[in-house]
Amino acid sequence: MNSSLVNKYNIPGPRYTSYPTVPFWDESGFSAEKWKHSVIRSFQESNDEEGISLYIHLPFCEQLCTFCACHKRITKQHSVETPYLETVLKEWDLYLKLFEKKPKIKELHLGGGTPTFFSPANLKILLEGIFSKSEIAEYPEFSFEGHPNNTTKEHLQTLYDLGFRRCSFGVQDYDPQVQKAINRIQPFENVEQVTRWAREIGYTSVSHDLVFGLPFHTWEKMEFTIRKTLELRPDRLAFYSYAHVPWIKGVGQRGFDENDLPSGDEKRKLYENGKVLLEQLGYKEVGMDHFALEHDDLYQSMINGKIHRNFMGYTSSKTQLMVGLGMSAISDSWYAFAQNEKTVEAYQKRVEQGEIPVIKGHILNNEDLIIRKHILNLMCRLRTTWNSETVFPELPLALGALKEMENDGLVELSENSITITEQGRAFTRNVAMTFDLRMMRNQPETRIFSMTI
Repeated sequence: MNSSLVNKYNIPGPRYTSYPTVPFWDESGFSAEKWKHSVIRSFQESNDEEGISLYIHLPFCEQLCTFCACHKRITKQHSVETPYLETVLKEWDLYLKLFEKKPKIKELHLGGGTPTFFSPANLKILLEGIFSKSEIAEYPEFSFEGHPNNTTKEHLQTLYDLGFRRCSFGVQDYDPQVQKAINRIQPFENVEQVTRWAREIGYTSVSHDLVFGLPFHTWEKMEFTIRKTLELRPDRLAFYSYAHVPWIKGVGQRGFDENDLPSGDEKRKLYENGKVLLEQLGYKEVGMDHFALEHDDLYQSMINGKIHRNFMGYTSSKTQLMVGLGMSAISDSWYAFAQNEKTVEAYQKRVEQGEIPVIKGHILNNEDLIIRKHILNLMCRLRTTWNSETVFPELPLALGALKEMENDGLVELSENSITITEQGRAFTRNVAMTFDLRMMRNQPETRIFSMTI
């Protein structure tokens, strides 16, 4: 890739798991009552075949990984498990009161934190509590994130028996120097073991998460990690750019000197070289930051035009309503977003008081809905079109910025469409930013996003 393009477009920008992005939510127009009304509306509009999605945030970790920007609580005290899960089930009951009938769960994801911090028995109690008051779709998509160091065969079997068929393991990197810098000491043998167990049990999709741009990263180290990963041949891979945001997460991301991080140009080469290697070995790029083998349903959903993106990342199907349960979880009713209290104590207190524990959110107006569709199209299909009903006031301004990108070979423009080229795929976030009216109109005075490249 042309290094001048990297230097030109390597600017802070959102990852677009939503529009508007969280920093540009209009909290003044949000209330818990408006949120509940949007949930009821969305649930009523969802057909039985589509169902709803659930994201359950399990925030506890036994140690701090210094690359992590997630909302988590570090503790070795497993006595926290039961009271937390009891609160999650009570929160679910609060949502059930809004529904006119039993919800049909199409998609469910356990994220964190470290979901496998919780014992298999406690995870079974949580999920059976959720399922006992719900219906399950005919072809559900249940997944969880597992830490290779503490995921047991019992975890995998218990969740499989409850309907889970996809698991993802956070690998990040196999180089000892990199692992030490990010406080994530994790032998290859542990990843190999949990991957083998998952396949023996019958999981149909095993995913590994890799991160490029970590401290001390060189191509030699990145290549070593990719080749070790490919010995296990996971069905899909997330190949994420390290988001260095210590101004948001404080000391957690200060476990190394910033001079130890690769430059923008060096970081992009890690991705470009990694992409070439992955494609040579049979992986297909899906959307942004993801790769999959051709048989995996994420790749198939992209080919069939059904891929979707939300706060859980890329998913192989879309539901209009996604309910987030647990501390800091974000929900999406399509018409509104809402985020829960960000500390365990505040979250538990609100639920015990009989309140859906949302702390902030955003009600989307008609313009937001138009822009949301455009950005979703770009992120999922690398293309969007417009007509008289989907234009917006700043479209000429956006086209001006896109014209420059067209000159750089990143996009192709027609009278009523934009298509991101193969070279432009690496700059998808930059292309989406040209449609981001909320950010255009309210340029942040301080840096709030990681670099796009």
